[in-house]
Amino acid sequence: MTTRVIRTPEDADKLAAMIKARGQFPCTVTVTKGEPRRSRQNRLCQRWFTDIAVQLGDQTHEDVRAYCKMVFGVPILRAENEAFRLSYDRVMKHLPYEDKLEAVKAFDLPVTRLMTVKQMTAFMDEVSQHWTPQGVRLTHPDDLKYQEEFQ
Repeated sequence: MTTRVIRTPEDADKLAAMIKARGQFPCTVTVTKGEPRRSRQNRLCQRWFTDIAVQLGDQTHEDVRAYCKMVFGVPILRAENEAFRLSYDRVMKHLPYEDKLEAVKAFDLPVTRLMTVKQMTAFMDEVSQHWTPQGVRLTHPDDLKYQEEFQ
């Protein structure tokens, strides 16, 4: 699978040329509005999963990650990504909640990795709004900046 971010009309022309050059037809092209999530968002989000797990003490990073994907991420993608919604509804929607959580962990269900910057921001806002009032202290984005400088 090839992913390209198209920022200019020239980028669109290059994509069309690449598709023609491959000569593998038929093919399917999916267009999503927005840019893919940023690596800084991803690093911070992974850190938050660890923050939550450590402070709760009774869940692992992967438990928290699966919970957040199911509770916050899936609704965002189902609302804004038709291909995800159709696939999720066909395969996962009918399952009991606990089975969905297990499937997210066992198969590393792509949720946040499919998100745009805007969707990932909404996801992280929801994670913060859920856990902060429960007394969980989440790493501030600036803290990662300083950590990266000293590594």
